[in-house]
Amino acid sequence: MPQSQGKPRAFLTRLLPEPAPTILRGAFTLEGNLEDVQLTAAEMRAGVSGARAVVCTLTDRIDGELLDAAGPGLVVVSTCAVGFDNIDVGAASERGVLVATTPDVLTDATAELTWALILAAARRVAEGDRLVREGRFLGWSPSLLLGRELRGRVLGVVGMGRIGRAVAQIAHAFGMQVLYVRRGRAPEPQPMPPGTVWHRASTLDALLAEADVVTLHVPLSNETRHLISRRELALMKPGAILVNAARGPVIDERALVEALAAGRIFAAGLDVYAGEPSLTPGLAELPNVVLLPHLGSATEKTRRRMAEFAAGNAVAAVTGSGVVHAVNAEAVVAAAKQRARELGALGGDGVPFRA
Repeated sequence: MPQSQGKPRAFLTRLLPEPAPTILRGAFTLEGNLEDVQLTAAEMRAGVSGARAVVCTLTDRIDGELLDAAGPGLVVVSTCAVGFDNIDVGAASERGVLVATTPDVLTDATAELTWALILAAARRVAEGDRLVREGRFLGWSPSLLLGRELRGRVLGVVGMGRIGRAVAQIAHAFGMQVLYVRRGRAPEPQPMPPGTVWHRASTLDALLAEADVVTLHVPLSNETRHLISRRELALMKPGAILVNAARGPVIDERALVEALAAGRIFAAGLDVYAGEPSLTPGLAELPNVVLLPHLGSATEKTRRRMAEFAAGNAVAAVTGSGVVHAVNAEAVVAAAKQRARELGALGGDGVPFRA
């Protein structure tokens, strides 16, 4: 199109909500996948050649091979997500490519979804829905689908980042105590309802032994993969509930199936899965697990804001206008400095761009 002549090229891996496409077209020649379907790895490698920006989603695997297929002109991979475990950040940094994410905008939506899972698991909502739909509801009974009350119980928050803190704040409304574990220092003080107290557990083991509900809010990494496995499940209270709205592989799902089937814990609520979208064998057959199709950020407002954020990151990285929310800015700058020194292109601490 004539109005796109001279613009750098951006490759979109999957159609995002407006205003993201419009924002991208304002700065780029926008190409790629303009449908809400998943591209194969081969299709992505074939399409990214010559792109200055790649705008992707959490289901797209961005590795060294794809980065090389894009070529040396690639400036940024901007994902429409807060997590970035699908991106080889090290490979991107080595190639001087920024990896940008969308922090903050999905915090409240994911926290609310977490509480939907907690309540559904505690009060056996999914089981009740199936009972009614299948015509098996024969009337009120004093022993029908007895669940767990939350008031006075302990909520264990594993990972006290933005989403973990938002989940913990809601606990006050249910009269729950909050126990948390977090790497690094305690979370920053923030306004909370009078009487709210958060206690930091000495270890994950200590939290698991005391919490009535355990909710996971950690990024996926080598350290957090199978953070909750057979050993950790054995430490939990027999009537406890486990909720995961973070990343599927944080839980060893085979061990979880065993624990749920044996009644080792009361219930679980999952929004994410280790082999997503496939389920671990046995999981779908269990009555005491609530299964959602990765809906953590799935509100109209949040998905629009995420898409807008991702598009803005791409534009800012390539044009130099605005702030890029990059997770590897320091590594990219360091790599650029090293390359410049090797080539003799720059002296001192000069770098060819600002992140």
